[in-house]
Amino acid sequence: MQTPTLVIKFGGTSVGTADAMTRAVSIIADLHRKWPWLVVVTSALAGVTDRLLNEALQAAKHGRTEALEAAEAELFSHHHSIIAELLPNELAWPVEQEIKELLSLFVSLVRAIAVLGEATPRALDAVASLGERMSTRLLASACRAQGLAAEAVDATQLIVTDHRFQNAHPDFDATTKRVRTHLRPLLEAGRVPIITGFIGATPEGITTTLGRGGSDYSAAILGATLPAQEVWIYTDVDGVMTADPRLVPQARTLAEISYRELSELAYYGAKVVHPKTVRPAIEAGIGLRILNTFNPQHPGTRVVREKGEANSQGIGAVTAIRKQRLVTIDGRGMIGIPGVAARAFGAVASTGTSVPFITQASSEQSICFSIPAENVEHVLPALEHAFALELANRDIDRIWASEEIAIVTVVGDGMRETPGVAGKIFSALGQENINVWAIAHGSSDVSMSLVVALADMESAVRAIHRLIEEH
Repeated sequence: MQTPTLVIKFGGTSVGTADAMTRAVSIIADLHRKWPWLVVVTSALAGVTDRLLNEALQAAKHGRTEALEAAEAELFSHHHSIIAELLPNELAWPVEQEIKELLSLFVSLVRAIAVLGEATPRALDAVASLGERMSTRLLASACRAQGLAAEAVDATQLIVTDHRFQNAHPDFDATTKRVRTHLRPLLEAGRVPIITGFIGATPEGITTTLGRGGSDYSAAILGATLPAQEVWIYTDVDGVMTADPRLVPQARTLAEISYRELSELAYYGAKVVHPKTVRPAIEAGIGLRILNTFNPQHPGTRVVREKGEANSQGIGAVTAIRKQRLVTIDGRGMIGIPGVAARAFGAVASTGTSVPFITQASSEQSICFSIPAENVEHVLPALEHAFALELANRDIDRIWASEEIAIVTVVGDGMRETPGVAGKIFSALGQENINVWAIAHGSSDVSMSLVVALADMESAVRAIHRLIEEH
């Protein structure tokens, strides 16, 4: 019979101050009494990774390191303030020395980048990894100060990845072997491993990072390879909410959400874990929960592979992203011409731009899609170049971008099976005199996306959320 095993992950705000780290240690101590095998994954202290990478990028761009000593001092001060408050002298001194050594490595890396005038993805991963390497040592010592048998572990010993620096993909077979060799013995000895989130290493041992949401990804990878019964993600909110509470004060926490709903909400701007990062746990059938470090008694949100029919009741949540513009390609000469969409999106892809929203008229006279507003100056010239002949021949009349717009996305597992949902949404918007510029519905059976004027975004979100409140 497998020993009950839990993997928990703390985000940067959950360990970013002495008070926050005290709460995290208390949670770890409480859970270790209930779960014989407890694995802790932690992010860097809040703000640390951004500061590390900013110095590296500035050095690469300008070749200057005048602010490097100030950055080193500021980063040490951030960690030292927590050490001074939480650790007795006999534990404080060794951690301070380790953090000083890691910051010395940071200075050396940034100076090398400045000399080269280039920050390669491999170099950036080496710099970015230092935040987690410092935080794990600090959190492990804070746990030991409270009598826990905690041990800091670098995930470079456990998570094996490919060579795609800054967005590495794990090798699950190789990682499983490493986990069994290096991690399980610690658990069998009754220790609590405190593991760096966000990072892994190639088979040769070169440090990599796992991309956006990397620390959540680390927790899911370890949960799937141990395997664990549960993976819990601790953040600074009570779970996944029905809307952004800054826009909708009545927003409430969802008790349960499906993986598909989570994917749509994360893609369209909701502050939740990135779906890529929790996929290993979901696919392995491992329980997943999103919880609040600062309100640990709250049950949070449970993420499941599929919700039962009883829990799938139309609209579940609404979210929005701003700073988008709608690009339209139109012309009567487009009718029946194959490959227009392929060429259009090939041109957009050549600029490195992501397209979150697409719709096309059934007559094929126009196609429109949204892109981040800051990318318009690159995308429009690329499209005009790709369709230069059609523009000259007037097969395409124009390629243009709207003013800044917002994409409002309504999510719910039961939307397709619930009659009248779309009608209710448009009625609610109509009552607020909100005009919908474009619609995308059908590619996902759990969401509908609507383009509205930026000025109407908040009103649209509130109007749709009132439909949720009625249930």
